[in-house]
Amino acid sequence: MDKKIQELKNKAVLEITGSFDLKSLEDLKVKYLGRKGEVTQILRSLADLSIEQKKVIGPQAQALRKELEELIDKRSAELKNKKTRSFDVTRPGKKIKTGHLHPLTLVEKEIIDIFKSMSFSVVDSGPEIETEYYNFDALNIPKNHPAREMHDTFWLEKNSAKNNKMLLRTHTSPMQIRYMEKHKPPFQIIVPGKVFRYEATDASHEINFHQVECLMVGRDISLANLKYTVEQFYSRVFMRKLNARLRPSYFPFVEPGLEIDIQCVKCGGRGCNICKESGWLEVTGAGMVHPNVFKSAGYDPKEYQGFAFGAGVERIAMLKYNIPDIRMFYNGDLRFINQF
Repeated sequence: MDKKIQELKNKAVLEITGSFDLKSLEDLKVKYLGRKGEVTQILRSLADLSIEQKKVIGPQAQALRKELEELIDKRSAELKNKKTRSFDVTRPGKKIKTGHLHPLTLVEKEIIDIFKSMSFSVVDSGPEIETEYYNFDALNIPKNHPAREMHDTFWLEKNSAKNNKMLLRTHTSPMQIRYMEKHKPPFQIIVPGKVFRYEATDASHEINFHQVECLMVGRDISLANLKYTVEQFYSRVFMRKLNARLRPSYFPFVEPGLEIDIQCVKCGGRGCNICKESGWLEVTGAGMVHPNVFKSAGYDPKEYQGFAFGAGVERIAMLKYNIPDIRMFYNGDLRFINQF
């Protein structure tokens, strides 16, 4: 009898909780608790049992009856509160609003995909809180060097021991040293990451922005490799053939240092308001890795050569989507963000 009561309980609970309307629930109530219901029949059969059996089966049957009554009442309340409505099955469904990626994230992912297609490896961006050694010293920018004034630096009050001051990195170039310390050439990598500058914000400047560092090191690497890589990259980003030109410039960690211009992405070199009628847009600083940087990483500069350049993600996004103000990426205005 114990087994029969347990089987009956399992069956009843399953049917009651699975009932889909009040009519079917009422039928189940009659089936189990009505005058001829299955639980009622067990209670009536107690008269034919011995006193010892009654003491065991009676409480079990009464408990089952009470449990089913409570379960039926609960399910009844749920079905009464359930809001049902008719609908037009031919009506188009509503589009579900979902989250989406920030435009800077979309552009960065596109940049990464382009470099991957060119056989570059993507390296973790490394620490945003950097040491003075990796951010400046190892990159041929010693203390009191005038070039440090180009990097408006966020210095941190709490610094580590051994006089190695800490700061928010001003560029992604420290990863050149960190990577070369642990890897041997040849290699070609990119390092996407966020950097920080202590400067006034305006339409083209922010206190934090994103860069993609590009580094290729090996034997017989030349400026020709640099020019080809830059032209291929920007042509694929802007989905049109773009030529690049190299202009002499100065950056402490490269020699020679270069500014790289590409044909205007709007007018194609004919001249417009974007390129100030010049037909060219300045897009990145670059050059051949300085021998002193190789020495800091433990390389022999007579054995290896390499090039490096840094591309600004915000700069690319602004040109790609004709965005006039860099601050729009960070003001949280969904009217802007939802366009992408």
